[in-house]
Amino acid sequence: MKNTITDLLSDESLRRHEFPTVKDSIFMAHAGVTALPRCAVDAIKEMADFGGGGNQEMGRLWQILATARKTAAELVDAHPDEIALLGPTSVGLSLVANGIDWNAGDEIICYQDDYPANVYPWANCQRKGVVVKRLQTKILGLISVADIEALVTPKTRLVSLASCNYLSGVRLPVDEIGAFLKSRGILFCLDSIQTLGAVPTSTKYVDFLSADSHKWLLGPMAAGIVWIRKEHFPLVHPTLIGAWNVVSPNFIAQEQVVFEETARRYEPGAMNLLGIVGMQAAMKMLLDTGIDSIYDRILRLRHLFASRLGAKGYQIVAGEAPDHLSTGILSVTHPSKDLKALGKTLEENKIYVSARNLRDGTPLIRFSPHYYNTEEEVEKVLGFF
Repeated sequence: MKNTITDLLSDESLRRHEFPTVKDSIFMAHAGVTALPRCAVDAIKEMADFGGGGNQEMGRLWQILATARKTAAELVDAHPDEIALLGPTSVGLSLVANGIDWNAGDEIICYQDDYPANVYPWANCQRKGVVVKRLQTKILGLISVADIEALVTPKTRLVSLASCNYLSGVRLPVDEIGAFLKSRGILFCLDSIQTLGAVPTSTKYVDFLSADSHKWLLGPMAAGIVWIRKEHFPLVHPTLIGAWNVVSPNFIAQEQVVFEETARRYEPGAMNLLGIVGMQAAMKMLLDTGIDSIYDRILRLRHLFASRLGAKGYQIVAGEAPDHLSTGILSVTHPSKDLKALGKTLEENKIYVSARNLRDGTPLIRFSPHYYNTEEEVEKVLGFF
């Protein structure tokens, strides 16, 4: 049964059933590790019970994977054959970073203040003679075409950025940046873990995308999707090799290594079926609900937090950023309040947010509500501030 957001918010018993965490807590830490919805929990339990009765795959493997690839492809506007079902996010980013044959002097651009998972795979390419240029911005996470253009040279081969900043929540103008990079013949890699499932995703000008499911996709940890545009399969050589992604008739090793024709070429071995079925259930729920509607709902909650906390003297990280680049992530600091103690108080009251820090050590409290959270929950949280 498909539940609309209106259905969910108008029927508390339904909301509690579909999202068990709301029974005795307020969960607003989806930019960290999500609480699982009922559909994901039930799918994982069913698969575990099935596996308990015998062989874990038992003829269901191909159907499970095909369904998950199709659903994931719908989320990122791609073809199922371009989807590898791998997590965490760093695995997908590393597949691209390690799979391209770099030349000494090639240049990669990344953002110094992205989450480390989208910095270190590129920094590691320096050992091959690649020059890694790191963007720095005045406003945390606010990256423009001009910022990138200032670093681009004829040797720039790839730019990798996050779809939004994990602290400020400022969204990347993906199409604008992607169109500029395409016009220059530069590859574009997107770390999409902080928006996929919560923000409409465009891959029109993107070449590679990676996202684990354990944040806004509302899925389990270490189940994720990697999208590589099919035309780039020859460019990104598989670096994880096993029996799964090399053609091996009758499970017999061959003289030559010939990779599978689809994105299976990046999946080296046995698949994380428990994680994948949980992720599939959560992805389907989000698509049935509607990503546009989910995004509108999340922004409403985010704006409520921003207006109320601003009035209480809290400083919003990157509050100067344009409103149209907002996401569900909102981080705040305060010139005099003990945020560490406040965070502990919230946790003691079963209110789950995230304690984070800026590069200079400034403590933050980060809110990341999802569409099933309510205004009443926001008011309860604000009562502690």
